[in-house]
Amino acid sequence: MTSNGIELDIELSAEQSVLGAVFLDAEVLDDISFLEARDFSNPVHADIYKAMRWLEDKHEPIDFVSVMSLYVKANKQQELTSTYLLKLSESCPTTANVVYHANLVRSQALRRRGSNVGKQIQELAREDFETDEEYFAAVEAKVTEIRPSDSGKMKSFADNRQKYFAHIISKNVEYIETGFPQFDDWAHGVWRGWLFISAGRPSVGKTALALQRIHGVAQTAPVLVFSQEMDDTQLTDRLISNMSGIPYNRIKNKDLTPEQYGIVEEEYKKLEKLPIFIQDSAGITIEEVRATARRYKRKYGDLGMVVVDYLQIMKIPQHGNENRATAIGNVTTTAKSIARELKCCFMMLSQMNRESDKFARKPTLADLKESSSIEQDADVVEFLWHDPEDRVQEGKVIQQLFAKGRDTGINEFRLLFRGWKQQFAELDKRR
Repeated sequence: MTSNGIELDIELSAEQSVLGAVFLDAEVLDDISFLEARDFSNPVHADIYKAMRWLEDKHEPIDFVSVMSLYVKANKQQELTSTYLLKLSESCPTTANVVYHANLVRSQALRRRGSNVGKQIQELAREDFETDEEYFAAVEAKVTEIRPSDSGKMKSFADNRQKYFAHIISKNVEYIETGFPQFDDWAHGVWRGWLFISAGRPSVGKTALALQRIHGVAQTAPVLVFSQEMDDTQLTDRLISNMSGIPYNRIKNKDLTPEQYGIVEEEYKKLEKLPIFIQDSAGITIEEVRATARRYKRKYGDLGMVVVDYLQIMKIPQHGNENRATAIGNVTTTAKSIARELKCCFMMLSQMNRESDKFARKPTLADLKESSSIEQDADVVEFLWHDPEDRVQEGKVIQQLFAKGRDTGINEFRLLFRGWKQQFAELDKRR
């Protein structure tokens, strides 16, 4: 017998031992909760395991008779003989080794899936992707399929003691200051793991405020920016104007004096030293964002922030009978998982409903465009809006409303927007 044949026999024997142990004592299912039906190489074994799990969920007995009755009800008795099922139920004299055998089954399954995914990746090379990033995202999605679905393990406080006190005495903070003193004093900056939604009405400076935050966060950690409406030079124009005080229109129109050109050069040198990375392509997918963020984390370490400008113009596929709101919900849920996985703040700029433009009033969460999923997934929702009753001579006053704050609560600030140099400054609150 070849080595492959011996390995197959061992694998099938391990699968039989696991199923036999469950027939002997159904409580062992708790000990092998990490095992998935797809881990069984024999399709019949996989179906039997599914049946066992189904019976467990229904709090019904798990034995030869109950499993066979499920096959009869499903009109699948031709797929499984009662003789074979009886053989399985009698094949394991003890449950002592069930965890060992289950780990063996899973280990073989991981290698089997790895081999299959390798072949699928070869096939992907022949497909027509619009960009290389879409290809990379597809490859990473295939590789992720190898990983077991159990993402965590239930732990007691005793189990977590060492980890918790290492966390307490660690000097690593979970937040990053943004350069806005009032906000940073209140929220301690933006927090790693946050999904931060910044929504605003037209002409309130959503992108300008995001860029100023990006500049602040980049003093501490890398920032990735996915810009879908403006190219990198337009964003750089705004940043240079913000940093230098040179009027944005003069930079945009390339109407600079020799002295101003020298200032632009000096400010650009400062930007070169900051870990800010910009991708200015339209119609990005959330998987492309994930793949890029993972790659940059491997290269530069923990990211501070990932910024997408803006949510509603991403490439958002709708599968089957999904509506637009459900599809957007898939994107925001994935964005939240990216924030947690990579331990960074994920900031998404968002549109507001058209109805919100008709009246000068304080926004509510219902004013978010396709709001239900965004509101549910977000840790923080910020609204920027203009109250015509609030005026100062120095510039336009923008109201900054934090309508949701999972860790912070809600709050309001006043911002002075000097649009001519793309710069925000915090004002005192109205008395």
